[in-house]
Amino acid sequence: MENNTGVTGLYDAVNRTKEEIAKVLVGQDNMVELLLAAIIAEGHVLIEGVPGVAKTLAAKLVARCINAPFSRIQFTPDLMPSDVLGTNVFNPQNGNFNYRKGPIFSNIVLIDEINRAPAKTQAALFEVMEERQVTNDGITYKMDEPFLILSTQNPIEQEGTYRLPEAQLDRFLFKIEVKYPTLEEEVLILQHADRGLLAHYIDEVQPVMSSSDVITFRKIASAVHIEEKVLKYIAELVYETRSNKSLFLGASPRASVAILKASKAIAAMSGRDFVTPDDVIKVLHPVLCHRVILTPEKEMEGSTPAEVVAELVKKVEVPR
Repeated sequence: MENNTGVTGLYDAVNRTKEEIAKVLVGQDNMVELLLAAIIAEGHVLIEGVPGVAKTLAAKLVARCINAPFSRIQFTPDLMPSDVLGTNVFNPQNGNFNYRKGPIFSNIVLIDEINRAPAKTQAALFEVMEERQVTNDGITYKMDEPFLILSTQNPIEQEGTYRLPEAQLDRFLFKIEVKYPTLEEEVLILQHADRGLLAHYIDEVQPVMSSSDVITFRKIASAVHIEEKVLKYIAELVYETRSNKSLFLGASPRASVAILKASKAIAAMSGRDFVTPDDVIKVLHPVLCHRVILTPEKEMEGSTPAEVVAELVKKVEVPR
């Protein structure tokens, strides 16, 4: 009974957050839902889409709805790891070096155009993303909870960009691919812009959750029940990626755990205290597509990871 009450509270908070964001953002309901699921599932998110489809705006709105410290880092080709993590600064008064924390020390961090920075700056995020800590000069600094990185990247423009390595992609819970709006949605966007409503609506967006609320909701989601047959279903789906002839690289156990956490978050956000196979299928694409690599032959044929994942769903029997 207590768990149901907790799930109901989470469900209400998520719906209120969606309502606040809907004041500004048009036609990106799936992206917003996955962003909220990632927050509850304790996972980082990579948002990919062409310029102008509201990637950064969506991340900022989600952060605005959570009353927690927020920072934005614009990745550029000349950005150094110390610009992100911080550095030791000499204090002439006592003759010691003091650690000055970088902008990564926040609860919600928006990294805009993550593939603009070189590999050494990207690699500086490995420890903080996986272990939620930064080690400087032999001293470890823990991040305050909740800690979440929301990153954006442009998939089209390649000049002046640095491709994220597979090991780093694997640290993102979701990769969300943002599409163009429909014709009706774009008309609505233009109507809002013509009336000067967008800036007004952004100022009206109010916080719905606090940092402590997010931590509580994470505990509620982790307690969501999942049957053994659904656990096996997740394992079978991931296992199939490792023997699929269309894939050069399959998904690791980290992907299985990611699907588990994300499925529980989606179930709780839907007001349920149990996971269904539909919850698993819902998060499968954003969890798996950036973790698998097609064979060269399949790439030349124009296949996509999303198509292969869709085939896996058809191949593996859904538990009843």
